[in-house]
Amino acid sequence: MLVATPIGNLGDLSPRAVAALASADVIACEDTRVTRKLLSHAGIAGRRLVALHAHNEAAVAPGLVAQAAGGAVVAVVTDAGMPGISDPGARLVVLAAAAGVALDLVPGPSAVLTALVLSGQPTDRFAFDGFLPRKGGERAARLAAIAAEPRTVVLFESPHRVRVTVGNLASACGAERPVALARELTKLHQEVWRGCLGDAMVWLETAVPRGEFVIVVGPAAEVEAAPVDDASVRDALVSRLAAGDDRKAAVAAVTAALGVPRRRVYDAAVALRKSDGPPEVAR
Repeated sequence: MLVATPIGNLGDLSPRAVAALASADVIACEDTRVTRKLLSHAGIAGRRLVALHAHNEAAVAPGLVAQAAGGAVVAVVTDAGMPGISDPGARLVVLAAAAGVALDLVPGPSAVLTALVLSGQPTDRFAFDGFLPRKGGERAARLAAIAAEPRTVVLFESPHRVRVTVGNLASACGAERPVALARELTKLHQEVWRGCLGDAMVWLETAVPRGEFVIVVGPAAEVEAAPVDDASVRDALVSRLAAGDDRKAAVAAVTAALGVPRRRVYDAAVALRKSDGPPEVAR
């Protein structure tokens, strides 16, 4: 059973989460010290804790799955939020599902959704990109993808790297791209800054980087395609016909490639055929 835990405010621990943790035979947790404090807050004692973090999940997960298969109640928590979302737990879920072990989830606080809703950016379509790669081609590729992304993008970043990441985003997406920076969510000093990436860089120069950041980048602006003129349609048809397409195939290919009405392309094909005149007779 995966159990979501508070992302800052302990008051967000649900009664169902408390009941699930109290009934567990073993609790797999990212940091046993953090989880002990949470259990103490909830008045839960005597639970067996097993460390499950990024460095040992591959080794520990099979044993936890075996215990669950044997009838033990295994609860999985992270230091904050939902297990498996940029935190340990995803590998364990895959193994448990493959082994046919029943899975359950106690939903709860989410830094992704909290920041998204507070950001002021569109929420109807969004993508979660977690932590960006630290460097190299993979980081550059992800930044380029975000620059072209038509959906709102949610990222995580550590306080000591947030200035670099926002600067990289400004270079890739443009300084005017809208963004929200959220930190200390649900805590006493919760803060959500809203503006554009260029201004965010200025703000971060004076802001004290306290707590993990959630960066919410607005979607890329829609670029209106240039209208397709008749000459372009005709040239595309000539190219397809010269490549060996018959008229029907050429019309279909050009319609798809240029995104224009099929009737317009068909009429251009008819006009092209008439202008060419009857085929010459070989002598």
